[in-house]
Amino acid sequence: MDQVRVAAWASDPIALTGLTNHLKTRPELLVVPRARRGEAAVLVFAVGQVDREVIAALRAASAESPAAIVLVAGHVDPGHLSLLADCHVSAVLPRTALDRLTDSVLAAARGRTTSLRDQVEALAHEGSPAALTPREVDVLRLMAEGWDTAEIAGKLCYSERTVKNVIYAMTNRLNLRNRPHAVAYAVRAGVI
Repeated sequence: MDQVRVAAWASDPIALTGLTNHLKTRPELLVVPRARRGEAAVLVFAVGQVDREVIAALRAASAESPAAIVLVAGHVDPGHLSLLADCHVSAVLPRTALDRLTDSVLAAARGRTTSLRDQVEALAHEGSPAALTPREVDVLRLMAEGWDTAEIAGKLCYSERTVKNVIYAMTNRLNLRNRPHAVAYAVRAGVI
C-alpha cells in the first residue's frame, strides 16, 4: 500500500504537535516535515477559526504547492468559501471529527471533493445550540444562577473535575471565551 504524503500546519504549537502525532499513527499516511511540505500530496491545517493569519498561511501554502488542503476548524465564516476554494481546500472538518480525518486526507489525495458549502454548513451546525448535551445545559443553567464549580458539582452529583471538563469542552467546541460568554451564548440561543 502506497502511503499518502501529508504535512501538518496548526495555529499553535500544541495543536500542531497533537495533529502531527495523530497523523503519524495512521499507516496509510506518511508525515513529512514542514521544510519538505512541497512533497506532500495533502496539507492538513488545524485552526480555531479562519482569521488573517490562517488566510495568509493558506495562500502561502497554495502558492508553493498544488497539494489539496484539508481544513480542521472550529469555525469557518461562509463568506470565506471562495477563498478556501482558491486555496485548494478540498475538505472542511470540525475539530471534533478526528475519526474522519484520515478518510478526508485519502479522498483529497485521490482528488475527490464534496461541496465546501455543505461542509461549512455542517460545521456551523456542529457548534449550534442543538449540539449542547443535556449535561452541558444543566451546568449552564447552574452557572447562570451564580453557582461556583464546587456547588454545581454538589447539585449535579459530579466531581468538580467533571464540571470543569464539561465547561472546558463546551467553551472550546463553541469557541467561547469564558464562563460568562458561555452563559450569554446559552441565553441568546434560548437554551436557558
